Amino acid sequence: MSPHKGDTLLPSTTAEVAPAKRSTSAGLRFVKGLLVGIALWTCLHAAGVARVPACLSDALVGEEYNAEAQCPQVSAVTPEKSSELWSSLGETLSTDAFKTRAVEWLGGAVRVPTQSFDKMGPVGEDPRWEVFGPFHDYLLKAFPLVHSTLELTKVNTWGLVYVWKGSDASLKPLLLAAHQDVVPVNPDTVDKWTHPPFSGYFDGERIWGRGSSDDKSGLIAIMSTIESLLERNFQPTRGVVLTFGFDEETSGLHGAASLSEYLVKTFGENAFLLLVDEGGGFAQEYDGVVATPAVAEKGYIDVRVEVTSPGGHSSVPPSHTTIGILSQLLVHYEANPYEPILSRDTPMYWKSQCLAAHVPGLPHKLRKALKKGVKSDHALKEAQKELFKERAFRALVGTTQAIDLINGGVKTNALPEQAWAVVNHRIATDSSVDAVKEHDTALLKSLAQEFNLSYAAFGSQVTGEDAPAYGTLTLTDAWGTALEPAPISPIDAPEYALLSGTIKATYNAHRSLKKDDSIVVAPGIMSGNTDTRYYWALTPHIYRYNHHNSGNGTALSNGVHTINESIDADAFVEMIRFFSTLILNADEFSA
Repeated sequence: MSPHKGDTLLPSTTAEVAPAKRSTSAGLRFVKGLLVGIALWTCLHAAGVARVPACLSDALVGEEYNAEAQCPQVSAVTPEKSSELWSSLGETLSTDAFKTRAVEWLGGAVRVPTQSFDKMGPVGEDPRWEVFGPFHDYLLKAFPLVHSTLELTKVNTWGLVYVWKGSDASLKPLLLAAHQDVVPVNPDTVDKWTHPPFSGYFDGERIWGRGSSDDKSGLIAIMSTIESLLERNFQPTRGVVLTFGFDEETSGLHGAASLSEYLVKTFGENAFLLLVDEGGGFAQEYDGVVATPAVAEKGYIDVRVEVTSPGGHSSVPPSHTTIGILSQLLVHYEANPYEPILSRDTPMYWKSQCLAAHVPGLPHKLRKALKKGVKSDHALKEAQKELFKERAFRALVGTTQAIDLINGGVKTNALPEQAWAVVNHRIATDSSVDAVKEHDTALLKSLAQEFNLSYAAFGSQVTGEDAPAYGTLTLTDAWGTALEPAPISPIDAPEYALLSGTIKATYNAHRSLKKDDSIVVAPGIMSGNTDTRYYWALTPHIYRYNHHNSGNGTALSNGVHTINESIDADAFVEMIRFFSTLILNADEFSA
């Protein structure tokens, strides 16, 4: 099916229905009974007799529930003009020879350590950036056609922008992003790795090492895709641009920030068809397979909580030292977490509706509540109660807080004059940085008064500026890096339909499946922040998805940011299939 055909786009979430003539009450009862019976038969046919209670419940609710309206699905989208190329490439991807080649591509990348650290100095001054030199040399050697065909620009020395020019310059290019850096390996944990962290070891099933999943798998999958297409003499009609940062794991201050400036200057604002960066994948959920492209990211702020008080000799202590006061403040934080609310205008609500509409194993009580929750606040609260039993879902919905750093005192016989802690917040998509500041400020006001502390928060005096005080309490943005939640990318746009259809085509082709309902595509969010935080001006269509196969878990179960990071080799090959399908589909796309 061609990606530019109208029937591949997302159906409208609303429908115009002509007014019907009023029927007799008997006629209405007959029609409603018939609809319930059809819904019940359909459910039983799919689920079996064992789910009669659930099917009956769903059928009765179904009178008022339109699954397609709540979670539209598109058919698998495969290229039409390049169908022979796509099929031929797909056959190659299925061979053991290609898997061996893919394993070596990724394993070689893992064997070049590219760790980035907090608080690194500017490029050119801090020698730790030099580790990216050998990685660039590796890319040049591993992907010769990419480097002889695409235009390469290095931004701030280590940022990479590759441009594959299309034959039609009027078409907005496809933008693919990834990052070169990896989180550091704690030297104290090296002996706990099954295989050394920078070995790129392949055990016949998995590729091991730091970056094998996050995010060298994404970067190398993109490069492998383009190298493979060039080997088949493919020339794109729509251009493809690659942007690879080098400090995503430390907030992208030197990498993606510079790359964004270059891309805006070179291409302009809103210059790209869509942007795909690292992020969501697919996993088993409630006996169904669900792909979750992230259409938004949470906001972010680290709040520094600092207490000061007079020092002195510890032999004459006050009732509370700064450390003692800080401890009570932090206990108060944890005793009063943010209360998450599943709101209808958020991506996680949309995902829950996709589960209700299309995933067969969802508990019938939860499905019924979600369906009624489209209109009923009470039912939505019941659904929320069930969904929030899963800690990860609850955390994705609301603003979270985690006390991650603490410091105070210099000597056992000296009263600490200062103590501080940092509380990390991931801000809900329907909240804001200011809302978090206001919440935290109000939360600690009573304790500031209790301990007679002059209280200032985020540049404003709250209490006690002129009155005598024992000490001070100050809240600040710890690093000055607060970030608002990302704009929510549209899910009713042709670009999202293109991505959704590509996901379905990739999943089916990799398993020789035909049915469009083999995998459900549901929007989600990222709780962390990717390099896309700097790319908002480039396109409104930003989707964080690289087709990770998470099995029954998440990417975190692959050892991301901890020991034994690894990726299944077949899953990595499927990522290459995804990017191949995406590039070819985008090449034929017209909105």
